[in-house]
Amino acid sequence: MLSRDFYNRATLKVARDLIGKVLVHDTRAGLASGIIVEAEAYIGESDKACHAAPGPTARNAPLYGPPGMAYVYLNYGIHYLVNAVTEAEGWPAAVLIRALEPRDGIELMRRRRAAGSTRRVRELAVNDLCRGPGNLTKALGIHLRQNLKDLTSSELRIEDHGLPKPSVAWSRRIGINVAVEQEWRVYALDSDAVSGSRRQASMANAQC
Repeated sequence: MLSRDFYNRATLKVARDLIGKVLVHDTRAGLASGIIVEAEAYIGESDKACHAAPGPTARNAPLYGPPGMAYVYLNYGIHYLVNAVTEAEGWPAAVLIRALEPRDGIELMRRRRAAGSTRRVRELAVNDLCRGPGNLTKALGIHLRQNLKDLTSSELRIEDHGLPKPSVAWSRRIGINVAVEQEWRVYALDSDAVSGSRRQASMANAQC
């Protein structure tokens, strides 16, 4: 697992370094995991797109807590989204996990994605299973019960599997209507599992 110190850093650095790490959820149904290939940073009360923008509330309390905890919430009453809390306790910031390349538990992911769906989910390509923040939480079985789980030690965790560090690019955040000028979305350049258009980033922002 990644240490608490990994998350207790500037959020943009954590977001970059999460690309290539592995999100794992170990449940009674089985273990499912995927390589993180896309993430977005949300930083502080001055960031109008961050849930901390209104100041402390019951809902956003995890953002003000210790780094390395999961912040899971229901988005628009439809999808659960999972974030890794970053920076020092008391400073609200987090990284939203937007897409994974499936690694373990692919058939379990297919069953979860198919549950309650009229779409032919079982025919999805593997890299479509966890493309998008709502799809990946469904595939991994992440719900509000996982809010405040310790990502450094619990059944919901992020691990370093020693994978090669991918080349990445940065773009504006997507799926939001405010603070869209911030280029705080980072993704693996060579991944087919990325959820947003890779054309949204200029190649000038590509990094190794």
